[in-house]
Amino acid sequence: MSGQLGMDPETGNLAEGVEAQAKRALENIAAILEAAGLEMKDVVKVTIFLTDMGDFPKVNEVYAGYFSEPWPARACVAVAGLPKGALVEIECIAALD
Repeated sequence: MSGQLGMDPETGNLAEGVEAQAKRALENIAAILEAAGLEMKDVVKVTIFLTDMGDFPKVNEVYAGYFSEPWPARACVAVAGLPKGALVEIECIAALD
């Protein structure tokens, strides 16, 4: 799945703060997965892009609320900037068993 920003799909506005953006990005991912007949448990790989690696603990806490063991493989990358001035972008790969 392409990267998801913490953007409200109805308004196009970014959520305020990195935690809210991470939560919204993961909610967007969950909605796209559901539309494809998949669930968060079907995610096998996640890549997180952060504009500030200091935000990793905050994003990690939000992330932990959406995934469980066995945890998907994950990478986190620092980037110079994201579209629309976002603080976090999350992409994933999902597969059926």
